[in-house]
Parts: sequence; C-alpha cells; structure tokens
Amino acid sequence: MLAPAKIAETYVETGAGKAKTPLPKLFALAILAGMFIAFAGASTTAASATVADPSTAKVVTALLFPAGLVMVVLAGSELFTGDCLMAVSAAAGRITPAQMLRTWCVVWLGNLAGSILVAAMVVYGHTPDLFGGELARALVNTASAKVSLSFADALLRGILCNVLVCAAVWIAAGGSTATEKIFGLYPPVFLFVLAGYEHSVANMFYIPAGIFTAAEYGIAAEGLGWGNFLLKNLLPVTLGNIIGGAGIVGLGYYFIYLRKKDAR
Repeated sequence: MLAPAKIAETYVETGAGKAKTPLPKLFALAILAGMFIAFAGASTTAASATVADPSTAKVVTALLFPAGLVMVVLAGSELFTGDCLMAVSAAAGRITPAQMLRTWCVVWLGNLAGSILVAAMVVYGHTPDLFGGELARALVNTASAKVSLSFADALLRGILCNVLVCAAVWIAAGGSTATEKIFGLYPPVFLFVLAGYEHSVANMFYIPAGIFTAAEYGIAAEGLGWGNFLLKNLLPVTLGNIIGGAGIVGLGYYFIYLRKKDAR
C-alpha cells in the first residue's frame, strides 16, 4: 500500500489523465459506472425488502452496497462522486478548473443515463414482483423518503457521504492488488450506507426506480416525481457531494501533502 503522501502525488496525474480522456469515451465509462451503482442499489433493496427490523435491513444494505464501487474501480469506469478528487489536480495546476468542470458534467450525465437505464429495465422487467410485491413497495418507499428530505438535510448528508466515498477511493488508489483495493473501498462505503447518507449517483437509480415502480404498479406516492427528484434531492445532494469530495477530501489532502511542495 502506498503512503497517503504518495497517493496525493499519484492522484495529481490520475486527475490529469481523466481530464484528457476523449469525451465520448468518458461518457461511455460514466454510463457503465452508473449501471454498476444501480445494480448495487437494486440488489441491496431486494436483499433488505423483507427484513422487518429497520436496523437489520440497514446492515444488510450496507454489507452489500460496496460491491457497486468495487465494480466501478476494478472494472474501469468513471463515477462522478469519486471524480470530485480531481480537485487535487486542479489545485496543483495540472489541469484547469474548466477541464475539471467539463469532466464532472460529462461524467454526471453519463452516470445519470446509466442509472436510469438500469432502473427502467429493473422495473419494466418486473423484478419488483419479488416477494409478493414487497420489493415494489420497498422501491417506492425508498424513493419517497429521499424526495421528502429538506434541501439542507440532503445537502449535509451529501457532504458526509462523499467524504467517506472519496476516502474509499483514496485508500483504494494506494493499493497495488485487487485485494488491497477491495479492502480499502469496503469500510468507508459500508459506513456511509449504514448511516443513511446521500450519494447522488445511487439516487439516480433509487428515485427513478421508485417513480417507475409507482406508475407501473399503481402505488400511491405523494410528492414522488421528476421535479422533486431533480430539485429536492439530486441538486442538493450533488452540491453536497462536491463539497465533501472536492472541498474537504480533495483540497484537504492537497493542503496537507502537496501545498508546501508547490510553494517551494
């Protein structure tokens, strides 16, 4: 495993490489990442749908969800939340803020496309029929709870989430083997899911899946719609993820490990 200071040096070039990726390739990689996270969301909801105790259901979800980020990192794809660490490269002057923002936008849109694609296939392939319709109700309830958050709650939970996700990506970047990377990714992602924090890309699956399910299965869900998805959840959660990932983790580690070197 690399030491944290060495990870910081390495990530300057990692971010630069992401910024140089051709946009069509970047978008395709982002679609894959959105799909991988959506598969994790669908599987964890199925696993916890019939667990009566809420705490136990949360533990089941937290145990399984890290598989999504493992696929993102090991299979090779681009995830918006992890790419917030490109702030390290921008702060070091290796890329421009415009290059970073362009990459973020393309990856965010690709993640959205991949997540919604999986959500639609899950629902219209009638996976929510499982457990006598309990999975359908679980999908709708999850989505309804997310769009019911206040802007401030969604923002703060988004910050907390991406501090942990970017910590996971940072640790994994120091690993030289698949085993080291998996063990690095797992604990922080487990913690963010267990604590109920908000991940923008995961919500790109959860909320559309709930919307599709409510319509397909005739389940009443007040306030669950595309406008509330975008404005009441995805907007504040995305902003929170940027603050947590780019501001706290990315710029924090730049200040700790790289700023003095740049000054010299």
